[in-house]
Parts: sequence; structure tokens; C-alpha cells
Amino acid sequence: MRTTEPAPAEYLRLDNQICFALHAASRAFGTLYRTALRDLALTYPQYLVMLVLWEHGDLPVKKIGEYLRLDSGTLSPLLKRLEAAGLVQRERSAVDERSVTVRLTTTGDALRERAQRVPEQIASATGLALADLTDLRTRLNHLTATLDAATPEAAADPVPE
Repeated sequence: MRTTEPAPAEYLRLDNQICFALHAASRAFGTLYRTALRDLALTYPQYLVMLVLWEHGDLPVKKIGEYLRLDSGTLSPLLKRLEAAGLVQRERSAVDERSVTVRLTTTGDALRERAQRVPEQIASATGLALADLTDLRTRLNHLTATLDAATPEAAADPVPE
């Protein structure tokens, strides 16, 4: 069955914009994560930093930024708040004073156990089967890579907290 091409004016309808669908989903996830992370006393961006550190261990700030697609101007205040909360420790390199390594404190490492329930809560709230969630994540990762290739400077843009 062949579908007809939509009229040009249809392309400008808000509900036909993939960017808006992604934006609305992102905002909905933000609300969901805010609730799920309340007991951990973490914001969503702080949670992302903790995920990177739980997965990779001690890392330079620059590497954390690469994983999260954040610049140091956005990441530094985040790390300061995590340090003030006693979850991470920042240490300037003795070899290169420009490099700062971030490591989990005992408290930050212990928080991992309590955080393990968050992904299950989020997955459950989506109403999607695990296979569908995996497929969606794969498609979104592919879309991101394709868009990055089309606009290389986009990968370096800071993401607001």
C-alpha cells in the first residue's frame, strides 16, 4: 500500500516534528527521574556522573565530559555539588595541574546499591517490554551517531543541567 506525500504545510505541524517528540519524551523522562532520584538526593545530571564513575572508576574530568557529552564549564559545578555532598573527591594531578581526577568516596560508592532500583523503576514506567526498550535505545544511539556525523560541532555543545 502506497501512502501519499503530505502537503508541505503538514511538515510544519508541531506533532509531525521528530525533534519535538524527542523533546517531549526527554522532559517526561526528566520528571520521572526527578521522582526516582529523590531518595538518592541526586539530580539527573548528577546521577549520570555517578553512573560513569560506578562503571569506570576514577576518571579525569575531561573523560567524564566525553562520556556525558558535557563541557567542563557545565561539569565543574555539578562535580562541586557532588563533592560537597560527600559523594566524590576531586584531585588535581601532580604531573599536569590542568588535569583533575574524580573518584568516588566510600559514601558515593555505597550509593550504588540504593541506585540499582532506579533503572527498573524507569523501565517499568515506560510500559515497554525489555526487548522494545533495547531496540529503542539502539535506534536512538544510531540516530545520535548519524546526527553527529551530519553536524560534528553538535557533539561538543554543552547540555544544560
